[in-house]
Amino acid sequence: MIRTLLLLLSLAAPLHADKFYPLFTENTLSGWDTFGTAKWTMKDGVLTGGQDGDPKRWGVIQTKKHFKDFELTLDFKIDEHGKYNSGVFLRRPTKKGIGPAYQINIGRGAAGEPVGLYLDQWLHKGDEKDAVRKPREWNRLRIRAIGPYIQVWLNEKSIVDFTHKNPPAYLLKPGPIALQTYGAEGHNGWVQFRRMQIIERKEQ
Repeated sequence: MIRTLLLLLSLAAPLHADKFYPLFTENTLSGWDTFGTAKWTMKDGVLTGGQDGDPKRWGVIQTKKHFKDFELTLDFKIDEHGKYNSGVFLRRPTKKGIGPAYQINIGRGAAGEPVGLYLDQWLHKGDEKDAVRKPREWNRLRIRAIGPYIQVWLNEKSIVDFTHKNPPAYLLKPGPIALQTYGAEGHNGWVQFRRMQIIERKEQ
């Protein structure tokens, strides 16, 4: 009887309670959905997104699981070309027409595409002068989203500390975490991600 009870309790407990866990494994994208015509590949723990030679291609890859309050860490590396940029979407709506998601933009500050917080306009330009991001190298990104409060660290330096006053209700509902890539200025760019882990938090 006691053994059965312990088994039932273990099954009811969260699988990843109170610890970071990976969002993709070394050579598979199970647990993710893709949209658009961009090409996504996974090799040796590195996810690469790009236009596969065609700058008109675009694409989003997103988690099947939905998240509301969480802390996310990852490494990224991005093509150094003009306004080509990528991004990490938080709580992305799954139905069309609801509205844009919070996005941690990933790009070049010199081209007006800094690592910062974007919605339908800039909420916080973060690393606007491109002083923290390391070109052509792996960069460490840490994102914390608790309700309307969003924090971002780039290479362990705080670049965004923002509370959204009176946000639309849909922005505070659980949704997928998504990554994007699309061509810019006729250039087919690329972006890479690795070591992507998440821990779910509770709003205080």
